[in-house]
Amino acid sequence: MATGSVNAVIVRCIHRGYPLRAENRARPAERAVNMAEERLIRKYANRRLYDAEESRHVTLDDLRKLIASGQHIKVIDDKSGEDITRGVLLQIIASQEQFGTPVLSLQLLEAIIRFYGNPIQQMLTSYLEQSIGGLLRQQSLMQQEMAKALETPMAPIAEMARQNMEMWAKMQASMLSAFTPTPDSGAAGTPPPKPETPKRRG
Repeated sequence: MATGSVNAVIVRCIHRGYPLRAENRARPAERAVNMAEERLIRKYANRRLYDAEESRHVTLDDLRKLIASGQHIKVIDDKSGEDITRGVLLQIIASQEQFGTPVLSLQLLEAIIRFYGNPIQQMLTSYLEQSIGGLLRQQSLMQQEMAKALETPMAPIAEMARQNMEMWAKMQASMLSAFTPTPDSGAAGTPPPKPETPKRRG
């Protein structure tokens, strides 16, 4: 979506007075995963996490590895029975952003924070889901190509990796340009260049 189109949608949303905050609930799509496919994790009063399937205590990093391997998890507070999956996932992300190799730049974090309570908060959610979905599809294609690496020169693989990195950078830049407020075109800026004085002839 072009920046101008996004800005036009923003203006219409504001003028129509859409709700300022989306309900803090998991959307249906988020819980569409079959319960049988979810790895049940219990959190006890001592804050320890317990993997019911393997009958052992686990750490946040253990859960990160499970998710990275393709597992879906569901974390339940053992005392109240409350689903606290979202909070635990946010803890994993915060830990990786602070102590690991960060994915979210400072500019992107600031842009996301500005959207909480914004009339178009839901639009950002959809935008990120579609963008990440596209990136994952590209990753899948790259993995398929890497499986042929023994019979294929490495140059195409390296080129695809470079293209994926460029796509991720463009995705962040696109979101920042589309959703970060910009000054009006008539705002004060660099003054126009002065016309050149005609040179006198001989």
